[in-house]
Amino acid sequence: MSQLSAPAVHGSENMRRLLVLGLGSIGVVYGDIGTSPLYAFREALRPVSHDGVTDVEIIGLISLMIWTLTIIVTIKYVLFLLRADNQGEGGTLSLLALLMKTANGHTSILFFMGIAGAALFIGDAMITPALSVLSAVEGLKLVTPDLTDYVVPIAVVIMLLLFAVQSKGTAAVSNFFGPITLVWFLVMGAVGLMHIADDLSIFAAFNPYYAATFMLNEGFVGMIVLGAVFLTVTGAEALYADLGHFGRRPIQWAWFTVVFPALTLNYLGQGAFVLKNPQAMSDPFFLMFPKWALLPAVILATAATIIASQAVITGAFSLTRQAIHLGFLPRMAIFHTSETHTGQIYLPNVNTLLMFGVMALVFMFGSSEALATAYGISVTGAMVVTTILSFEFLRARWNWSAWWAAGTLLPLFTLEFFFLGANMLKIHDGGYVPILIAATFIIIMWTWKRGTELLHAKTRHIDIPLASFIKSIERKSEHAPVAVPGTAIFLTSDPESTPAALLHNIKHNHVLHMQNFILTIRTANTPKVPKEERVSAKPLSERFTLLEMKFGFMETQNVSQALGLFRKSGLKFDIMSTSFYLGRRKLVPDAQSGMPHWQDRLFIALASAAIDPSDYFRLPTNRVVELGSHVII
Repeated sequence: MSQLSAPAVHGSENMRRLLVLGLGSIGVVYGDIGTSPLYAFREALRPVSHDGVTDVEIIGLISLMIWTLTIIVTIKYVLFLLRADNQGEGGTLSLLALLMKTANGHTSILFFMGIAGAALFIGDAMITPALSVLSAVEGLKLVTPDLTDYVVPIAVVIMLLLFAVQSKGTAAVSNFFGPITLVWFLVMGAVGLMHIADDLSIFAAFNPYYAATFMLNEGFVGMIVLGAVFLTVTGAEALYADLGHFGRRPIQWAWFTVVFPALTLNYLGQGAFVLKNPQAMSDPFFLMFPKWALLPAVILATAATIIASQAVITGAFSLTRQAIHLGFLPRMAIFHTSETHTGQIYLPNVNTLLMFGVMALVFMFGSSEALATAYGISVTGAMVVTTILSFEFLRARWNWSAWWAAGTLLPLFTLEFFFLGANMLKIHDGGYVPILIAATFIIIMWTWKRGTELLHAKTRHIDIPLASFIKSIERKSEHAPVAVPGTAIFLTSDPESTPAALLHNIKHNHVLHMQNFILTIRTANTPKVPKEERVSAKPLSERFTLLEMKFGFMETQNVSQALGLFRKSGLKFDIMSTSFYLGRRKLVPDAQSGMPHWQDRLFIALASAAIDPSDYFRLPTNRVVELGSHVII
């Protein structure tokens, strides 16, 4: 009997885990896309409403929205991209790291594609909170027009509070994310279902013929509408980025059982409601609710948009950490806000940057209607980048032929390129904002990557090979440095060259420790590195040993903690008798460096703003010695 019940118990436990993770993904993964019904249909109606909207146009719009959700979200992200993982992790930079392993001669193209996708996501992380919260709070104008002047101040207070609590961590708040967003989707689906009966002809929207006919008949206006229709799939990138937090099956389960049905019902309901009540085009989502339910709906919508904003802010933290570990950005302070969930992190610099960016957008545009024109470019751009990287994934990782991979992705690329073109038409109405944001971050990441490569190349010319140095230093002579007890660990990025800190220590202090370890810290192109592969040691002489630590790009690079893993190799470290030596470089710009003067200045500013290595690598502060040098770059 027990043999029969064991699989059943195991199966019920798996089902429970699936439900819990699925519920969590509804709050975190689908928070952004779940707020799209607040403004997507309303904004799509605007370009065609100046001369009256026909029933066929409304059906065509809803058809466009449903099929956009089906093709881009369901087929591309839920069914395909969730399988393009890097050891369970997703997202643009995770995919880039995976592809860089097998890149043959075109790493530069992949690099620029990857940082473009990451930069566009940062732009999305600024616009999403501003647009979502504004669109929800604007529902108060329907409750009472007297609150119209208070919409922006209320939205600003909500967002300031949201950014203020980031340092406290999202562990406690995240427990409520799933249930609140689940209620939001159920309410959206229910109110949509209630109004479908207003005009049953809306079911014709399931026929893609109406979507195609709308685009053919509307011409140039159809392209403008397409930019607004794309608002239905904003947040789809979060599906992929949060893959590592929840896993493929829970995200897929949540989409097919809750999110997709609720969104479809709500858009059908909005369409049927406007078919019956053309005057409701000004705000079809909130006007679907009866008067008594309007205020609760606004409150629930505001809660949902806060959750959506939290999800995209957390995504920005995660993406920045990946970029730092992959060498695309300088080191920044990273704090863990949970002892059990490594994904829950807080980056104060990024939080401050996002807060000022969001506030600037709110005051610049003042309403969700104005801000919606600026939205879309960053999202469509990120999606096009992901599709291009997917081509390389199919070719290099799944071993598809280039022609077969191109033929499979071409229809999707063409569709997304049309969406990108449609959103580009909004550049003069505010669409330049996400382009400027993305361009700024692309320049920053490109400058840091290029600058670190030039710095490494320049220092290699003046560095002394480590093997030669050890031979010369261990010769018995009257000029040999004094041997002192204890252990010294010298951090370096190049294990073949003598660390500058070691040379300066001998030059100025004329001493050499009994035990000397040359430590190199590497970031793997995988999210995590198993503990048994974390560390390695290679003796170079009686007094010198080469150490290497390897971390995944999703892991905290805690050197003090990792030192304990060397015990299996026979090496023991007494922290109280161990000194850590770091080389601090003062960079001086050089006109002949290989970068323009302004880029030299930018790289030096970024290097100056980087967090102290002793803090970043979690070194014991009372055991760290820093020795400086000048480097012309």
